[in-house]
Amino acid sequence: MGSHRRLAPSGFDRGACVARLTVGVLSAAAAAAAAVAAVPAQAAPADDTRAEVDRLYAEAEKATEAYNEADERADALHGQVGRAQDRIARQQESINSMRDALGSLAGAQYRSGGLDPSLALLFSENPDEYLDKAAVLDRISLHQAGQLRDLQEAMRELTQERAEAAEKLGELEKSRKAVASHKRTVEQKLAKARALLNALTDDERAAYDRASRSGRSDMPDLGGAVPASGRAAAAVAAARSALGRPYIWGAAGPSGFDCSGLMQWSYAQAGIALPRTSQGQRAAGRQVPLSQAQPGDLITYRSDASHVAMYMGNGQVVHAPYPGAPVRYDPVGMMPVSGVTRV
Repeated sequence: MGSHRRLAPSGFDRGACVARLTVGVLSAAAAAAAAVAAVPAQAAPADDTRAEVDRLYAEAEKATEAYNEADERADALHGQVGRAQDRIARQQESINSMRDALGSLAGAQYRSGGLDPSLALLFSENPDEYLDKAAVLDRISLHQAGQLRDLQEAMRELTQERAEAAEKLGELEKSRKAVASHKRTVEQKLAKARALLNALTDDERAAYDRASRSGRSDMPDLGGAVPASGRAAAAVAAARSALGRPYIWGAAGPSGFDCSGLMQWSYAQAGIALPRTSQGQRAAGRQVPLSQAQPGDLITYRSDASHVAMYMGNGQVVHAPYPGAPVRYDPVGMMPVSGVTRV
């Protein structure tokens, strides 16, 4: 049998192998570099999309709280106008009664002849009786006239009050329509942002979801912190019962909530009436440092306090995040904290 032995490559062949190896290494390095360079290029659109969506969510939340405030003020003015109208109606009835009485008195004077008091005294068969009657009539007339002046003045004041309240109400109605229009504009932007999110690849969307605030379906470890009071404990229990319910514009439960609506509803279950807006809720109690937060405390976010959540313990809050996201847990530091309020 002949032996088959692998021949050593010649110098030319070795050079060619080295060249091919070098080209391969360079090609691989170039490919790797291209792949590394491609990562930021792919990540940038996702980052831009996240920034745009977060901006739109913030705008929508500010619009919602402005709408809630306008709606609350409009309701209050409706009540004020209604009460003013009731007062005006009652006083108008009093004025009408007074006018009837004065008319009767004027008729009696007319039927008596409307004589000058000095002549009536001269021709009176009983001057003393006449003087007594005249004094009584004068007192009655002065009293009636004084009452009429008072009631007329009150009616003028109430009419002015009603006009001012109606004017304010009209302004608030216009403001509320403007806020609703702004909300519609933001919703259109949100729809555009959702379209951008839907256009991301699966990997990009997964990366976006990881980077975004995300809720948990399981119960986080809330630590051993206890609420500041029994009422706070009842509010915490109510907020937990709302987990999973949807975010709904301008809603305060029980089927859906916006951020301040959830806080208002939760504390209402504890017998405490909170203001309707997140800004009002921030001022509804005593301010405490974030390091001393206890379950039931209200955490407001952003410099304008346009978002609010409830502290649950161990660095966790429950809140209604934004459209499309249900009531859920999130870290307390999910956004810049502007205040901690103990109700």
